[in-house]
Amino acid sequence: MDLETLLSYEWGAMLPEFIILGVATLLSLIDMFMGREKSRKPLAWFGIVGIIVAIISLVSMIGNDVTSILFDTFRLDSFAIAFKLILLVGAAMVLLIAMEYEPKEGLRGYRGEFYYLFLTALLGAMIMASSGDLITIFVGLELLSISSYILAGLRKHNLKSNEAAMKYVINGGIATAILLFGLSYVYGLTGTTNLLEILGMLSHLQHGNGIYLIGIALLMVFVGLSFKLASAPFHMWAPDVYEGAPTPVAAFLSVVSKTAGFVILIRVIITMFINAPSGDVDSPSIIYHMKDYFAFLAVVTMIVGNTVALKQRNVKRLLAYSSIAHAGYLLVAFATFSYFMFSTIWFYLVAYLFMNIGVFAILQVISAKSDSSDISQFAGLYRRSPFVAISLGILILSLAGIPGTAGFIGKMNIFLGAFMTQPAHYVLAAIMIATTVVSYVYYFGIFTQMFFRPAADQSKVQLPLGVLIVVILSVVGTITFGIFPGIAFDFLTQIDHFGDFIR
Repeated sequence: MDLETLLSYEWGAMLPEFIILGVATLLSLIDMFMGREKSRKPLAWFGIVGIIVAIISLVSMIGNDVTSILFDTFRLDSFAIAFKLILLVGAAMVLLIAMEYEPKEGLRGYRGEFYYLFLTALLGAMIMASSGDLITIFVGLELLSISSYILAGLRKHNLKSNEAAMKYVINGGIATAILLFGLSYVYGLTGTTNLLEILGMLSHLQHGNGIYLIGIALLMVFVGLSFKLASAPFHMWAPDVYEGAPTPVAAFLSVVSKTAGFVILIRVIITMFINAPSGDVDSPSIIYHMKDYFAFLAVVTMIVGNTVALKQRNVKRLLAYSSIAHAGYLLVAFATFSYFMFSTIWFYLVAYLFMNIGVFAILQVISAKSDSSDISQFAGLYRRSPFVAISLGILILSLAGIPGTAGFIGKMNIFLGAFMTQPAHYVLAAIMIATTVVSYVYYFGIFTQMFFRPAADQSKVQLPLGVLIVVILSVVGTITFGIFPGIAFDFLTQIDHFGDFIR
């Protein structure tokens, strides 16, 4: 590639990525020359400012035509913009709680590492959202994954953190191997790594052996990505990793990493296999042919996540199983494959962003003194700090899907979407409602502790500035999108529609 060709690309499409890359590089250099005993909080504020600038640059691109550069390996379309906004806002909120995180053994000299590793993980997720090629997707995925492995084990003198990192690396490596195995079949059938070229070539594949290989490829790719989503039965790593990882990292994995997982799920599976033949006259597309398999995984994920959570006393493990259950709800939207699937998943991830990061922010403060996440730490919270208890109560109501919250609107959209297809998914919708009712037991168990149990410690809970900002944003977002969901959907309409990511 000569210099003239290189300069001819519209590099402005990658401006948010360049901003995050530049800030991460700068933070690593500043951290290198800062004194070991100096506070790293300014690095956090610098990272937050960088993310805000990236958000502004991304919002300025709304309404632009689809931009494709580097031989269609990077695409800026409405799909990428919509999901990158979730990634960036979620990352900014996680950084706000991360700068207030003080574990008992301290982070010693590793706090600076957290900030720039966090930004590189965010960069990987953003690259995945705009990828138009299998190689670019894999680079983004591994950038996110490797950074996440290190972040999970950042508490180097904590055995549970070490265990979390080990289990995450092993399970992540297995997931990556399975994913690559499936993608290798796709490349073998098409001879290209470009998603749109794969879409065109698979749609014209007719011979029986080729169709059989497409089925294997789709299955392997979906299984590999299911590890990233922490959907059952590929969820084994999540509870241990959430428990052992630093609380901000658990929040990041629960929201930002999960969003990136659904981004790559839609990018890869929908783009590549939407027109791939199944060999069945009644189901011309292999995705429609395998919808029952996706639905089965959604059912198993919802049941496992909600039932196992009933026995959890460690709140971080409880939130891990809750996260698994929410992945199941999102898979319901994917399995039904309704016309509103994209907007439904996007809104649910927005709602989940606010309610889940807010809960992790409060959990971080509550568990700071004892370094314990046992549910008993929430006993008598209302008497100690009414504002904190009420805020946490609102966020938990949203996780449970109670009317008046964003979580309710998100679940209702998924539920209604199950009836918008032919035939309607009555069984899937019924199981979703049943498992949601089961979730009330463990969610309201936290309520019982906060409002009806005596407090062993009568000291008030003071929220640090960063955590206070996150809690206020989370509560306001949860209530606003619960009462006025049209605000989010109108914004999504302004961004445009999602059909352009296969054009």
